[in-house]
Amino acid sequence: MITVDEIKTVAIIGNGLMGQGIAQVFARAGKNVVLIGRSGESLARAMSVISTNFQAFVERGLSEHDDIIAAIGRIRTSTDMKDAASADFVIEAVPAVRDLQISIFKQLDQICAPEIVLGSTSGQPISLMSVEMQHPERAVAIHFVYPAQLIPVVEVCGGPDTRPDVVTWACDMLESVGQVAAPMMKEVDGFIINRLQFALLREAWSMWAEGVASAEAIDNSFKMTLGRRYSVTGPIESADMGGLDIMNTFAEFLLPSLNTDKHPPAALGELVKGGNFGLKSGKGVYDWSQRDGKARLAARADRLFQHMAEDAAEQA
Repeated sequence: MITVDEIKTVAIIGNGLMGQGIAQVFARAGKNVVLIGRSGESLARAMSVISTNFQAFVERGLSEHDDIIAAIGRIRTSTDMKDAASADFVIEAVPAVRDLQISIFKQLDQICAPEIVLGSTSGQPISLMSVEMQHPERAVAIHFVYPAQLIPVVEVCGGPDTRPDVVTWACDMLESVGQVAAPMMKEVDGFIINRLQFALLREAWSMWAEGVASAEAIDNSFKMTLGRRYSVTGPIESADMGGLDIMNTFAEFLLPSLNTDKHPPAALGELVKGGNFGLKSGKGVYDWSQRDGKARLAARADRLFQHMAEDAAEQA
């Protein structure tokens, strides 16, 4: 493997929302990026979104206009997978369709020199995608979280065939471009963040479906308590600070009554079957015709930018 400092060019396979955000991370950090997609039209749309997203950094005082113009100039697009051959690091960011991912890693394994690290941002075990590779030891999960350009933490997880030094290299590489690596010691489905997210969602959906409380009451209860607390101290840290004797006693009382279903509630499935997917369809658990979805998205982005500004101030 080349050293982290020697990385000049990064190839990203997939130009959807995740690929766009990851391209921004590397371009903003001074790396050249080859964004590889299926068509010139989709790549043009992706570059338009990237330009808009970059402008948001300027508007909030997190980047200078000239720096953003330079960053955009470091991104070139391609529809040819073979253009990944010249990259110093490659990351797959296509839809999580297993056959497609296996095919892409097989192709990359043939296209890229054996010392080039190949990553996946799917949030799934890399061992599921590297089954047809000749060099699976250089494949590693590098899971960015949406929106990648605003969320600093990236999960890093090797598979049974991944060399330990590849995991270390991936963590060092991420830190070198301003991200925070969260290395994992073994593969588990969903990794850290999605396991936490869906454990929470299972209980929240269950309470909503069983009529324990309204969706709004559940959301407000989280946003105005745990949501604020956990932005400073994580769950294990918070429990330590609260006192493990107290938390252990309450866990003995509460854990037996928490939801342990292996499937989402039937009420959620009925919404999906009816085409009610949430904000994108106009209705889900909430009726988004009665709510300003764009304002909520903007408010979330503003808060994430605020966190970025705070992180930058701490590192200054």
